[in-house]
Amino acid sequence: MLTGKQKRFLRSKAHHLNPIFQVGKGGVNDNMSKQIEDALEARELLKISILQNCEEEKDDVVERLVAQTGAELVQVIGNTIVLYKESKENKELVLPS
Repeated sequence: MLTGKQKRFLRSKAHHLNPIFQVGKGGVNDNMSKQIEDALEARELLKISILQNCEEEKDDVVERLVAQTGAELVQVIGNTIVLYKESKENKELVLPS
């Protein structure tokens, strides 16, 4: 689990990022989860936006993404989710302790 200090650090790093995935009408599926997992391995930190036509509840989308990718939820602002997962091979972010 991330500490408050680590979440603040990650939020500051995520601030300038643009969402690279969008959850739309189809909701979260296995293919999307796999792509997000691969992107997390490459980048460690990413934003995902939930489109207005998404038929799933925002909380359900967040829960499924976290469960299926094994990522940590950093924050949810409006319809944007920020996820973090430590990379096995491309470790770039050093979290404060």
